[in-house]
Amino acid sequence: MYRKESEGWFKHIDFIIIDMICLQVAFCLAYVLKRLGINPYANLVYRNMAIVLELADLATMFMLDTLHHVTQRGYYREMIATLGNVAVVGLLGIAYLFIIQEGAAYSRLTFGITLVLYLVLSYAMRLIWKRVLASGKWDSNCRSLMIVTTASEAKRVVERIQANNYGKFVISGLVLVDKDMVGQSIAGVKVVANSEDAPMYVCQQWIDEVLIVVPDAQPYPDELISKLKETGVTLHLKLSKIAAVDDRPQFVENIGSYTVLTTSLNYASTKQLFFKRFMDIVGGLVGCLLTCIIFIFVAPIIYISSPGPIFFSQERIGKNGKKFKIYKFRSMYMDAEARKAELMKQNRVADGKMFKLDFDPRVIGNKILPDGTKKTGIGNFIRVTSLDEFPQFFNVLKGDMSLVGTRPPLPGEVSEYEIHHRARLAIKPGITGMWQVSGRSDITDFEEVVRLDTKYIKEWSPALDIKILCKTVKTVLVKEGSM
Repeated sequence: MYRKESEGWFKHIDFIIIDMICLQVAFCLAYVLKRLGINPYANLVYRNMAIVLELADLATMFMLDTLHHVTQRGYYREMIATLGNVAVVGLLGIAYLFIIQEGAAYSRLTFGITLVLYLVLSYAMRLIWKRVLASGKWDSNCRSLMIVTTASEAKRVVERIQANNYGKFVISGLVLVDKDMVGQSIAGVKVVANSEDAPMYVCQQWIDEVLIVVPDAQPYPDELISKLKETGVTLHLKLSKIAAVDDRPQFVENIGSYTVLTTSLNYASTKQLFFKRFMDIVGGLVGCLLTCIIFIFVAPIIYISSPGPIFFSQERIGKNGKKFKIYKFRSMYMDAEARKAELMKQNRVADGKMFKLDFDPRVIGNKILPDGTKKTGIGNFIRVTSLDEFPQFFNVLKGDMSLVGTRPPLPGEVSEYEIHHRARLAIKPGITGMWQVSGRSDITDFEEVVRLDTKYIKEWSPALDIKILCKTVKTVLVKEGSM
């Protein structure tokens, strides 16, 4: 699912916060430099003025849109914009003092020093913050971008994206539609696939989005686009060359210096994603607390039944192919992974894209007695009650997972995926999801799993997440399989 860029004032909330902090720092420094004390907020007139100046700053930025194209402005344009913002804030501050008739109680020199310091600090911090954004070092959520273009256009496209990036993307590779140059580099970016191999490369690697830019004289790679759509990856198409993408949400955006038509399985606004992340943090904190309580009871039994680590970590594939470590209470013996190959013939999912057994002897306490009776133990108990899943709330807090999403597959399972299976990786994985509450472990048809996961992504909304969470509680309580 694609994170649509914020519109309006929320788009530059980072610059707004920085500006407001600079204003208060300037306000306090001016008070100290005038030798009036060290705490301007102890004086009622100055405290009220501090509040008024902040409100004036907010009003100026919103009403006059002084942060419009802030990341694209050079030194001169930034100075003019900052000077204009400071001037309007100063005029509003003077108007306030005139209206309340408190000008005599407020030092004019202090006010002047405040505005000068605010101008210097705000201008400097805007330039510094733009450099930080451009470096990509601050944002750990940079998206992985693959560029599809031609050999003659590749260098120009890469340079344009890098020049206007501001930490949004990590360019993960190039695909050339007119030449086979796999393994070579252009402008420091490696050519990772050709037109035929690109869809499968997207399936096997971490790729969040694909930018397609081809010259007007070059035929548009319609077949490649069709296959990329099957993978569920977000596509950005240069507006001068548009392919048929009528079956997916689409909107116009800017990528680097290109105006593109963006298409994705679904998209979410910043406010929607903020709500989802807020819900994840609250749920994650509660879940971690419950995990600590559960640990007290199950840890000794796990260790006595099978000496070794209480927790189990495993590499899984997350959103758009990004790898991460998932955590669980260990419900299997220490040699479980080594024994998986010998049990593959008993796999209920015939195509091998998931692994499920009717009775798994690798689970702690599971054994078949001489009379054929199947005996279970602590491992089976924590699995059917889903207690083994609780450490995943740490993954939720870290941001690797969400409360609701698609279940994260193993790297070996993903290596068996067909192109359209990759669509289920287009959203952050979750502890629970649509297919878990629609049959959970009773579903053995992987195509049905993909269908339900894709349906969840296409229909996602905060209300749907809440509905699935409620269904999950019910499903766990009646013990309908295990997640």
